[in-house]
Amino acid sequence: MISARALVVAGVAAICLPGISIAQESTNQGYVVDSTQSAGVVTSGTGLCWHTSSWAPGTAVAQCDPNAMRKVEASVPIQAAVAPPPTQPVAVVARPPSERDPPLQAVPIREAMVLPQNINLSADAFFDFDKSVLKPQGKLLLDDLVRKLADTEYETIAVTGHTDRIGGREYNQRLSERRANAVKDYLVGENILASRVVAQGKGDMQPTVKSGECDGPKSIKVLACLQPDRRVDIEVSATR
Repeated sequence: MISARALVVAGVAAICLPGISIAQESTNQGYVVDSTQSAGVVTSGTGLCWHTSSWAPGTAVAQCDPNAMRKVEASVPIQAAVAPPPTQPVAVVARPPSERDPPLQAVPIREAMVLPQNINLSADAFFDFDKSVLKPQGKLLLDDLVRKLADTEYETIAVTGHTDRIGGREYNQRLSERRANAVKDYLVGENILASRVVAQGKGDMQPTVKSGECDGPKSIKVLACLQPDRRVDIEVSATR
């Protein structure tokens, strides 16, 4: 407890000593300070500070009242850090398919050609006998070729028409050329560059049936035997 005599002495000291005033700053509140020394706390010859009537333990400073400072600090409760609750994993439940759900559609996979490649197609699948007009089955075969070429880099597409030995040589040559050009025209119509397609006819000059296998005059049996000779060869060359 601060005695009345100490308060009187502090008041008298503040009045009598020049440059000394009652502390009003928040940092030194409750002490006599010297305004001429940057508001420093006035001390006695033995280092004691002068309390004013507004002094309380809560205003103590370490320079003057270290014991009071420790008591105040000990009385302040320490708040423990509270860890946030752990995050619970969110369970994902797969919904069973409903009858109203649209059926899953298979995604078609494009098949690119491995180049270079030679394709031998029966002319009978493309044309009727002795004709050069593409049949529906022949168009389907060419559509499949166009689909495979969509993802393929190529340089040229060589289309070569062939016939069997039945008929005259000149006639067979013209027939093989008409058939090769019919295939080229269809490919160009399906967005294949005309400059990439080369059409030619070989007539009956390059048979695949060996000599003597289909001897005899024209007949159903001989025509069936010569079927491998009636063909269209398509050769796709890779880009160099």
